[in-house]
Amino acid sequence: MRINDVEICVDTIGRSSDPAILLIAGAASSMDWWPEDFLARLAAGGRYVIRYDTRDTGQSESYPPGEPGYDITDLVADAIGVLDALDVPSAQVAGISMGGAVAQLVALKHPDRVDSLVLIDTSPAVSSGEDLPGMTDDLREFFTADRTPDYADRDAMIEHTVAVLRAFQSPVHFDEAWVRATAGRVYDRTRNMASSEQNHSQMKGGEQPAGGLGDIVAPTLVLHGTADPLFPIAHGEALARAIPGAVLLPLDCVGHEPPPAATWDVVVPRMLSLSGVAPS
Repeated sequence: MRINDVEICVDTIGRSSDPAILLIAGAASSMDWWPEDFLARLAAGGRYVIRYDTRDTGQSESYPPGEPGYDITDLVADAIGVLDALDVPSAQVAGISMGGAVAQLVALKHPDRVDSLVLIDTSPAVSSGEDLPGMTDDLREFFTADRTPDYADRDAMIEHTVAVLRAFQSPVHFDEAWVRATAGRVYDRTRNMASSEQNHSQMKGGEQPAGGLGDIVAPTLVLHGTADPLFPIAHGEALARAIPGAVLLPLDCVGHEPPPAATWDVVVPRMLSLSGVAPS
């Protein structure tokens, strides 16, 4: 789709007449990293599930490596642009990690478009005034030692992705076969792997919203892994305190990752009922 003068690749599951859920992936992550069985469960609950490749991931607009021609304000506009392109007046907006930051800003800048908010393994996009812990020592050591392979080498990039996600995710739920297969699909779909790996971390913050997290009016569910090594659970706790009425659902033994299959019996019904629309 042509959205905000750039190409955005969009995928939908379910009936367009059902209440919508818009999923926003994390940094350097295409929409492939939302497990399809998870999406199918949401759609089976009577939801129109929308996911898309953010800029520089998958089949969406790609920029030169190290030169992202956008900031987070543009990513917020893209989320709204996806809803506009699909003629969806409002949706539950669910974002993970960087996508969770985008979701918070969507809720602040476009409250009429957000029925409810689901924030997964993310941190306050607007300062909560709290001193929050950084990544774990083990993850910092991994990043210090990690060397990105040749982006043109498919097999090497798959091994690199498996290693990165192993460092982020909990060993309790790590599914190497699924990660490996998904990494191959991502490689094959991505316009420029170097741009996809580098550009989100180099984009600027953009214009800050006038209000703070206390101005979010959407019913909010915070899902946060108790074993998240990038944003320890204190980040999720801070979000739940800062957003009026927000509810924190800790996910035991879960790392920095989409809700794993073992949590879906709890997570999916909570997401479906959050907007006040009973699961079908």
